[in-house]
Amino acid sequence: MITALVIALSLAADPAPKNDTMKNLLKDAATDKPSEGPDVSKMPFTADSIKQVVMAYQPRIQGCYEDHISNKKKAPEGKLKTAFTITPDGLVKNAKVDRKGSTLKDAALHDCVVAVLSTMEFPKPPDSKDHPIEFPFNLKAVH
Repeated sequence: MITALVIALSLAADPAPKNDTMKNLLKDAATDKPSEGPDVSKMPFTADSIKQVVMAYQPRIQGCYEDHISNKKKAPEGKLKTAFTITPDGLVKNAKVDRKGSTLKDAALHDCVVAVLSTMEFPKPPDSKDHPIEFPFNLKAVH
């Protein structure tokens, strides 16, 4: 039985930047451009390397939030609980947002986050097995 690797990491944008440059960067990050993620071929398969990869994609996740939530009159802050499986090739399959474990209930936001998760590439697990991952994102608007 494979035990799900649970990584708890609070990813919230620093509310300090108050200029449009930051918002434009986040918005650009949410597009379908290839990520500038780390070179996973030289990384070991560890919890830290998984966090590092997710952190490289975090601006795109924040961009999803900015595009789908923050344009509302009062942008809700909240948590998205995500789950995905890292394949033996280091790719992602079965990416999803756990609606029950998430406080942000916007379907378009969920679809965008799943699309970003699906593009991530991780170091290859040395045991050549699937590795289920649960990863929560705490999101809030950048002002």
